[in-house]
Amino acid sequence: MIVFNVVVSLFVIVLLQFGGMYIFSLMTPYREMEEVNNGNVAVGISMGGQFVATAIVLGIAAYTNSSISHMCLWFAVGYVCVVATYWVFDWLTPRVKLSDQLKQGNIAVGTLLAAVYIGIAIAVSSLIV
Repeated sequence: MIVFNVVVSLFVIVLLQFGGMYIFSLMTPYREMEEVNNGNVAVGISMGGQFVATAIVLGIAAYTNSSISHMCLWFAVGYVCVVATYWVFDWLTPRVKLSDQLKQGNIAVGTLLAAVYIGIAIAVSSLIV
């Protein structure tokens, strides 16, 4: 029974991780993987930050909850906070249109955005515990 629970949990975790990345991809007006394939380092860095941030929230949600349903619930709460960070950060920096800067390959913006995602994920995860 333990093996079954681990397999189901792993399946749900992978599903949530990639589902989270898919939601992030819907927020941008360009195709992220196409940009990465074309060598856009800024988008790659930003996506890396998205992946790590999603994994942090998911990892804490999995670690602190004994049921898959509670894990999914707390992941959703934390993930909404991380996603909302993009919109708030974009709003707070009106002279820098994040999506345009990333599309143009601005590595500074990609790095900053990745750090913001990861920082918020760590902060929000402390609320899940």
